[in-house]
Amino acid sequence: MWLTRPFSERSTLIFLGVLLAALLLVTALHLAVPRGHPLHVTAYTVNLLGKYLSYALLAVAVDLVWGYLGILSLGHGAFFALGGYAMGMYLMRQIGDRGVYGHPELPDFMVFLNWDSLPWYWLGFDMAGFALLMVLLAPGALALVFGFLAFRSRVTGVYLSIITQALTFALMLAFFRNEMGFGGNNGLTDFRDILGFSLRSDATRLGLFLATGVALALGYVLCRAIVASKLGRVCVATRDAEARTRFLGYRVERVQLFVFVVSAMLAGVAGALYVPQVGIINPSEFSPIFSIEIVLWVALGGRATLYGAVIGALLVNYAKTVFTGVMPDAWLFALGALFVLVTVFLPRGVAGLLGYRVKRLKRRRQDEEDTPTAGREATA
Repeated sequence: MWLTRPFSERSTLIFLGVLLAALLLVTALHLAVPRGHPLHVTAYTVNLLGKYLSYALLAVAVDLVWGYLGILSLGHGAFFALGGYAMGMYLMRQIGDRGVYGHPELPDFMVFLNWDSLPWYWLGFDMAGFALLMVLLAPGALALVFGFLAFRSRVTGVYLSIITQALTFALMLAFFRNEMGFGGNNGLTDFRDILGFSLRSDATRLGLFLATGVALALGYVLCRAIVASKLGRVCVATRDAEARTRFLGYRVERVQLFVFVVSAMLAGVAGALYVPQVGIINPSEFSPIFSIEIVLWVALGGRATLYGAVIGALLVNYAKTVFTGVMPDAWLFALGALFVLVTVFLPRGVAGLLGYRVKRLKRRRQDEEDTPTAGREATA
């Protein structure tokens, strides 16, 4: 079956093994090591690592469409934010008796804006199952409509990239408006409970971290299964020679649309896991700069590898955490310089460098094995 095919690949098994080991190690150091010990992993660090893992899942989603389909999307931040808003709306509906001014069913910002009742599009978000469904459907529906119009019109290359960025910018402007009912400039925040568990609890934070790790593993396997299937080969053919692929009889626009929607849904899941760990979702997540930054993660890690996207997301966001603590105003300059250096010296990213080292090591071992055999044959 196509879903089990990735487990026969060595790279997939190595990735899943490293991810599992990292999850178990962090859990052990958080639970078993006493506080105050140098090896103890604090709840803050667990939260931060969970945020990194959600970014890694987002990077995998972008690599699926950019690395294997050739679509440079500068709008995946919109799908990420829509998934985050869907989760944020569910978390805001958990206010219960903590409502203000006699409106226990209304979020605080609606009460301050003198709203009398919930908008129709907020209905149902008091149920976790409905909210999780919207996490997939909201970004998926947007990607379906946008992709159908774009791919049907055969918009490609830089024009498609510009349109995706314009879509993201338009959504950012819309969500900034208070009358939209999504908190305006402040967004959604002050989350307290998820599925009946307190978000301020260390156990809940650890659970979210592990859930994000599992989601990353499942998302990676799904993308790997698509890439390793016949559909994946058609994707690569479309990326390298779209006109020739059309000439061979393949409905290229359908392939592009399907993969684009799957990628958008994965981005929505990443956003939904990001929000309860960070504690806020606002229109800044729609910012075109954020979508461009996602592309930089993938470029740094290595396109068309999937695991390279994970490496790039983890490295860049860790560097951002460290760098912004030292020189916050210089971070964007450092990020731009990093992208230029990687483009010049590591055109295939970190994953390409690792792959080159592995091939070189294998070649050296093969040469060492062949040399004694050749010497014996010459002596005979």
